[in-house]
Amino acid sequence: MDYRAPVDELRFTLEEVAAVDSVKSGGAFAEFSEDLTGAILDEAAKLAGDVLSPINRTGDLQGCKLENGVVTTPDGFKEAYAQFVEGGWQGLQFPADVGGMGLPRALGVAMLEMIQGANMAFGLGPMLTYGAIEALLAHGTQEQRDQYLPKLLSGEWTATMNLTEPQAGSDVGALRTKAEPNPDGSWAISGQKIYITWGEHDCTDNIIHLVLARTPGSPDGTKGISLFIVPKFLEDGTRNSLQAIGLEHKLGIHGSPTCTMEYAGAKGWLIGGENEGMRSMFTMMNSARLNVGVQGVGIAERAYQQALSYAKERKQGRAPEADGPAPHAIILHPDIQRTLALMKSKIAASRAICMACAVAADIAEFGEDEEERAAAKRREELLTPVAKAWSTDIGVEVASLGIQIHGGMGYVEETGAAQHLRDARIAPIYEGTNAIQAMDLAGRKLSMAGGAAFEELYADIQQTIEACSTSSHPDLPPLAERLEDGLDALREAAVWLADSDLSDTLSGATPFLTLAGEVIGGWMLCVGAVAARRRQKENVGDPAFAAQRIALANFYAEAVLALSPSRVDDITIGVDLINEIGFGLD
Repeated sequence: MDYRAPVDELRFTLEEVAAVDSVKSGGAFAEFSEDLTGAILDEAAKLAGDVLSPINRTGDLQGCKLENGVVTTPDGFKEAYAQFVEGGWQGLQFPADVGGMGLPRALGVAMLEMIQGANMAFGLGPMLTYGAIEALLAHGTQEQRDQYLPKLLSGEWTATMNLTEPQAGSDVGALRTKAEPNPDGSWAISGQKIYITWGEHDCTDNIIHLVLARTPGSPDGTKGISLFIVPKFLEDGTRNSLQAIGLEHKLGIHGSPTCTMEYAGAKGWLIGGENEGMRSMFTMMNSARLNVGVQGVGIAERAYQQALSYAKERKQGRAPEADGPAPHAIILHPDIQRTLALMKSKIAASRAICMACAVAADIAEFGEDEEERAAAKRREELLTPVAKAWSTDIGVEVASLGIQIHGGMGYVEETGAAQHLRDARIAPIYEGTNAIQAMDLAGRKLSMAGGAAFEELYADIQQTIEACSTSSHPDLPPLAERLEDGLDALREAAVWLADSDLSDTLSGATPFLTLAGEVIGGWMLCVGAVAARRRQKENVGDPAFAAQRIALANFYAEAVLALSPSRVDDITIGVDLINEIGFGLD
């Protein structure tokens, strides 16, 4: 089944939940308007549905091929990428003064969700290029920006992020790739990198690799790492001494060329200062973490759409209170309806978190005053690990539920349902595993600015509780009760983590991130319910859509938020009880 972008859901979340219009306060997006939002979403939906979605299955079945250092992408990928470039989509969320469209990141997130939902393997190429653009904008010299940004922003060139090595997975400090100085001021880069997404392909004339390496005499660990620009082709057109020497045989995302790259004295140029590579690379990684969260939302949406379509077509059994002779369409069975409702509500919650994170990032950069920018930066930093980890967990969960709705037909490859789970499964692993995101949230973010980030979050949730509790709509006050229970649980868990020793904090970090995602997602669905109620009263928009948003929030409150108090027990188990199980370490 082909994917169709949920434009109404995306627009409602942008405008009513994430409040994208608030980014205009600092004057950076003067041309941004509701009409422009609608036009961008509609055009991106066409690219996703008409161009990228039809080749998603092709990419999975064919995969990529490597011969003599040359990678060939699946049928249709090169032509689809040309249409992506023609539409100018790569530069949508970057400043106009460097060649982008100058639009908010949240709109870029909405566009990226469509691309990832339509074809996650394809979407990885543009996603990695986003990060390189951000790194150059933040840390590159003017000469480097002038040389590389025009082609990267247009999409004529793509970019990669080269961190991982065979002996160093998430432990970046263990990398061994070397950078030796050349007489002309460049550097000779030598070493091997693995898991390099879109490291080699046939869709563009050049690929710009951003490579972490060690210079002579650099300190051990992450303090001795530098970042280098290493292009596939040099400015004079000669081929640089680097190549793809292997393609990973992956569980999913077969259409994405994941390469082992070998650098043999390849010419590169330093970005930022020597031994400041992690600072530069974190700019890329933070961009990637939000965008990986968006991948989780996109693949979940596609899996939901396919499951919904199948449930309407597949006939089996006798459904209670159904009209007509059995067998009935399985969507008439209450358990199937409940599963679809859970899928849809969690997608809506994770989508809102990602968009809210993007809005916070724009305000942090372009806000009206220093206080507004600082508060927005705290919100962005708090939401980033939640957006990455919780949204990708939702992607896996929803894709798995999609297979369950298909039954045995979901477990065979012919229906395509299994592909979504295979594709989704990588997202909780790369760009910092979800456990790393959880440790960041429970460790650094919980205490950040003296706890201000969480206190500000609590205050915003409390405002929504009050808005729901005082609403004249009968379905909104119950939301306030469930959301308050969730807030209380989040506070209780946060206090325990803050007062615990490091081992106990780390043992509870992953369930704490799950609780944070569920409560923040529930809060945002409640924000949407309040907005939907306002639309009803003002006679704005589709009344059926507004009613569905209220119902969605209520279902999530009873099915997900109601579990919040029990999550605290999981978080506060403590490492001693865990270790009593024994893991053969004696």
